[in-house]
Amino acid sequence: MTTMIEQSDFARPNSVSSLPTDRGVDGQIRLVLVDDDDDYREVAGAELGDHGFDIIDFQDGPPLLDYFAAGNSADVIVLDWNLPTINGIDLLPQLHRQGVRIPVIILTALSGTAYEMAALDGGALDFIDKSRGVPVLAKRARLIGEAAKLPLDLPTEETIEHGALQLRPRLSRAYWHGVDVDLTVTEFNIVRRLVENAGDHVTYRAIYDCVHHCGFIAGSGEDGYRTNVRSSVKRIRNKFRTIDADFKEIENFTAFGYCWKTPPTDDF
Repeated sequence: MTTMIEQSDFARPNSVSSLPTDRGVDGQIRLVLVDDDDDYREVAGAELGDHGFDIIDFQDGPPLLDYFAAGNSADVIVLDWNLPTINGIDLLPQLHRQGVRIPVIILTALSGTAYEMAALDGGALDFIDKSRGVPVLAKRARLIGEAAKLPLDLPTEETIEHGALQLRPRLSRAYWHGVDVDLTVTEFNIVRRLVENAGDHVTYRAIYDCVHHCGFIAGSGEDGYRTNVRSSVKRIRNKFRTIDADFKEIENFTAFGYCWKTPPTDDF
């Protein structure tokens, strides 16, 4: 049985995102835009400014890393996929190693499903095709930025407790024995779906729908999405096992799906 408790404080490593954010005028959302196309960066930055964002822009990844290493912060990061020194998708783990937990949007002209899955699995919160236009980017960035501005210590935040697992849905954070598992948003949604159905097997399709809308088709062939699900679950298991080598809570059912085992009764 899954229980709900009020928020409690979990120890998390110090990170850049926990530093006070330097707001623009009237508490604007600070958006860091990284794109090597000078014309696009100038035009998009100006238009985002017209939408009320406080814009910091860079041409490449290293200046972005230096910006955060200097103790600066922001509310949301927009990364172009193709950059001169290092691709945006490859910057994600470097940002994480540097302690930056600020939401990232991958912006690209590479609109294939494989690219989108790679971005989401890599830790990006959103993936936007440049052809959608700046108004769409602004709308999504505002939703993400406003959520990031919410205080982390709201006493009414709901925490889902399930055995040694604790989930904080508003922050998309999962803790195993009190240690942050460092799941991406996509991985968190998968774990939550499994926990909400603990003891019952969840189909590949239902798990994949945690990533995309119901009925979304991806992969090779009618059931090609199963490869993406298996890959995601493998990464989730490995993250839990870095904390607990004996982690075996996620069971698989061949050709059907996965199950989160029900914890022992004495865990409640």
